[in-house]
Amino acid sequence: MVDFAAARQHMVDSQIRTNKVTDPRIIEAFEAVPREQFVGDVLRGIAYVDEDLEVAPRRFLMEPMVLARMVQAVQPEPGDMILDLGCATGYSTAVLAGLAETVVGLDHDHALVEQANATLNALDLDNAVVVEGALQGGYAKQAPYNVILLQGAVNEVPAAIKSQMAEGGRLAAVVLDETGIGRATLIERSGEIFSTRKLFDAAVPLLPGFEREAGFVF
Repeated sequence: MVDFAAARQHMVDSQIRTNKVTDPRIIEAFEAVPREQFVGDVLRGIAYVDEDLEVAPRRFLMEPMVLARMVQAVQPEPGDMILDLGCATGYSTAVLAGLAETVVGLDHDHALVEQANATLNALDLDNAVVVEGALQGGYAKQAPYNVILLQGAVNEVPAAIKSQMAEGGRLAAVVLDETGIGRATLIERSGEIFSTRKLFDAAVPLLPGFEREAGFVF
């Protein structure tokens, strides 16, 4: 029998605290969420390993260290509205729910959306909900968002998603360069200006629908 509470604490101590995550609110949020409840029975025993976990075909929970550092970069505040894009089974949504006023998770997979909401409800997280929709367009219905997180790599962040950032909003995503190397990136909005800052290298799976279009070869 796995001691999930001990495994969760070990994840926080060995993967998050030791990797430049110092915000006590973020550390407490990761300590509070049972990651094993967001994966299937087959993966429960390895729910806290330091790698991406495939919870459905081509759908992953990001490595805890990468997620924690990205959450710290966007500096969520208690009154924030957050869009958690590509949230899969909702683990990241649950973590963010402990840091903000409202979290909207978005996923295009109907089964994952149902699973995520069932788990969030079981944990009594009444400030978080997961909705179904195409990831590339974001979720304009609840915009603007103080914080947007993309739960996977993208070749670029679409303008439609950036337009849903509030004034002073922060967005974090792993953006792939031309060679396929991923870098966690922070985008901040000031009026119509979007400033971009590279944070750290990160190898995470590509979000479906964000593939680079193939060019014509003559």
